[in-house]
Amino acid sequence: MIRIATVILSLGCTLSLGINPSAAQSSSTPTQNDHPTATFDRSIQTNSNREASIPRPEQDETAKQKLASLEEKAGKKPNILWLIVDDMGYGDPGCYGGGGAIGAATPNIDQLARDGLKLTSCYSQHTCTPTRSAILTGRLPVRTGLTRPILAGDKLTKNPWADETSLAALLSESGYHTLLTGKWHVGEPKGMRPHDIGFDEFYGFYSAQKEITQGKDGRRFPDLVNDPELRTAFETIKPDDHLQHGFKGGRTETLEQINSTQDMGRADAKLAEFTINRIKELAQDDKPFFIEHCFMKVHCDNFPNPDLGPLSAAKYFYKEAVAEVDLHVGNIVKALDEVGVLENTFIFFTSDNGPQMDGWPDAGYTPFRGAKGTTFEGGVRVPGIAYWKGMIQPGRECDGLFDLMDLFGVALNLASVSTEKLADDKYYDFIDQTSFLLSDNGESAREAVYFWWGSQLMACRMREYKLHMRVIVPQSEHMHIDYSTVQDAGLAGWYFNLYIDPKEQSPVGHRRNAWLASVLGKIKAHAATLKKFPPKDVGL
Repeated sequence: MIRIATVILSLGCTLSLGINPSAAQSSSTPTQNDHPTATFDRSIQTNSNREASIPRPEQDETAKQKLASLEEKAGKKPNILWLIVDDMGYGDPGCYGGGGAIGAATPNIDQLARDGLKLTSCYSQHTCTPTRSAILTGRLPVRTGLTRPILAGDKLTKNPWADETSLAALLSESGYHTLLTGKWHVGEPKGMRPHDIGFDEFYGFYSAQKEITQGKDGRRFPDLVNDPELRTAFETIKPDDHLQHGFKGGRTETLEQINSTQDMGRADAKLAEFTINRIKELAQDDKPFFIEHCFMKVHCDNFPNPDLGPLSAAKYFYKEAVAEVDLHVGNIVKALDEVGVLENTFIFFTSDNGPQMDGWPDAGYTPFRGAKGTTFEGGVRVPGIAYWKGMIQPGRECDGLFDLMDLFGVALNLASVSTEKLADDKYYDFIDQTSFLLSDNGESAREAVYFWWGSQLMACRMREYKLHMRVIVPQSEHMHIDYSTVQDAGLAGWYFNLYIDPKEQSPVGHRRNAWLASVLGKIKAHAATLKKFPPKDVGL
């Protein structure tokens, strides 16, 4: 059940302290925002089922002209490439403070940042399935029902994709070849696979590394691997452990099986090779392409590729995985350049959530509080690099808010897909951030990011302020998932200024900040959308 009542109750207590209730309405009444910069909430909601955004007309026009000029030169729409790492921490790449300084240099990822736009306030969902579904639907997981990873033994009550329109389907219908390579983890039954929900092609694995190798790693799972009775039982619920090649229409070729941890260690190299070969082939076609390349690494349990040898200074398996991801990033970008399509390809590099510290030391690094599974910054603030040779000014860095769902809006814009194709009876949370990325001095059009944990509304960031209504607190070091509790955060919530307290350690509250009421109002308005557009429950 959606925990909106708790939020509204907390809001009610705070409103009685003198907060102006009209603050909750500023994002839904355009006439109140004739001069958006004169109010704390600068956003305007122009459609009742779309997230409010900050008007940026001048940079929108600039981006429109740049895209038109490029299309005239290239003769077709731009290609789109997403590079999505699994569980990489904000502080893992060198350009975000990690790299060689923490034992695994990332020269190729760093080069993308130097030659493009590095986002320092880029947000994911708190775990992988929610993020991966959100970027393909433009909708928060609470709305689609895909609120947590689908694990071995889960039984869904309905197909969450049955009434959703995916980005892959929209782009395919508009003339793109759509391909997902690598990890899927948003359902493996028929009707939920990538090639069932709009991708023309899928080459990869349905599940995460750990889900595949837990039945094969006797050192980490001895009670499973070495107990014949449990192994037999596990066979009835285990996720598929084969490399799959699927095609729109349902045809699926089941390829080699992962039989060992060494096989798993080789998987990312095989996936990168496939993406590179498809880039070479698709570059010769008249159609543009959309490729979502999803690395299996660096999700625990990581296993080194035995064919590559040591890649990192640290030598630990996680660091080897980071270095290997960087190697493949470099090779994929190089392939675009070699076939002459780099200047007509928008590239976005990111992670699906923060590091999974429960797997430490097979885990990444974040300078922030929390980790994967929480809605503190460590769980949801991720690397975000937008690169497009000749289109995105090199060397940019910006702290404007960017939600990975906004990639949905950017892709629609690049492909000239009208938002009128989206359903009227569903609420969409993405914002078209194309002009933010493409304009030399572009600013974000997003005013707020909302954080959910399952069906519970947890927090909201607005400008540099973040308010937690509920928090996830580990009961032991690094145990943010397997040994944590969820608790209410007090009468007015835990309210942080992330510019002076990025680790979320000392709330400023109403006693030291004038904007608590405004953020509370934003949360209340957001919660109201769940009443007007009820969420789905698919059994997770």
